Amino acid sequence: MLQNTFCHITGIGQKTETRLWDAGIHAWPDFTAATHPPVSRAKTSRIRHDLADSQHALKNRQPGYFSRRLPPDQQWRLFGDFCDRTAYIDIETTGMSRGFNRITTIALYDGSDIRYYVYGRNLEHFAEDIRHYDLLVTYNGKSFDLPFIERFFDIRIDHGHVDLRYVLKSLGYSGGLKGCEKQFGLSRNALEGVDGYFAVLLWHEYEKQGDPRALETLLAYNIEDVVNLEYLMHAAYNLKLAQTPFVSRFSLCVPSRPFVPFVPDPAVINRIKRNL
Repeated sequence: MLQNTFCHITGIGQKTETRLWDAGIHAWPDFTAATHPPVSRAKTSRIRHDLADSQHALKNRQPGYFSRRLPPDQQWRLFGDFCDRTAYIDIETTGMSRGFNRITTIALYDGSDIRYYVYGRNLEHFAEDIRHYDLLVTYNGKSFDLPFIERFFDIRIDHGHVDLRYVLKSLGYSGGLKGCEKQFGLSRNALEGVDGYFAVLLWHEYEKQGDPRALETLLAYNIEDVVNLEYLMHAAYNLKLAQTPFVSRFSLCVPSRPFVPFVPDPAVINRIKRNL
């Protein structure tokens, strides 16, 4: 889909992009070959210059180039070209403040393997493992997860990034990750009602009481987030694609759900709920 995209070019919005598509200029080579594209001479020159840079970025697998130029609700266009090196990530923390709180667990799913990182065990490995991916998919990661990760590990995240909060909102879905999941028919079963604040309490239960069931429940919750992000990414990609002339060419099959290696403990969840 990236080679059919023009709205990452400075001064080219989606209306101009649609006008190009309607004129039969569906992809970058079409514009290069066009004698009289339906834009001004100044824009024609700018587009041709930026398309040369775009070809170079795509050839060298540099999704950050496009991520920095696409509007947040259009970042979905990266997915088709970089889905083979995509990581769905989600963090849990001791609180919302990046300056005073710390990361407790991180879940990472790449469509094949589930990885999880725990404070005091293997959390430091995340900073190296994330370098193996080109594209990150989060929900609200633009405002929370990625800035928190950068500060906590003192690293810079320059990957391509799809924040599904913006993509789903442009499709009419809102209400947080859990709200969007429900609108797509996804159920959390034993984890129904567990949220980010509850995840903080699960960590406290594990850290103070040494209860391994609390950590297992927290990891089950954290991993549920990234597993569901994969489903939502594919669903949102196909819905956004349906708004373009290319739906029949680039639609993706929604993958089957992977096996999650942790099971939430209802007794732990109920005990925390009673204390609340």
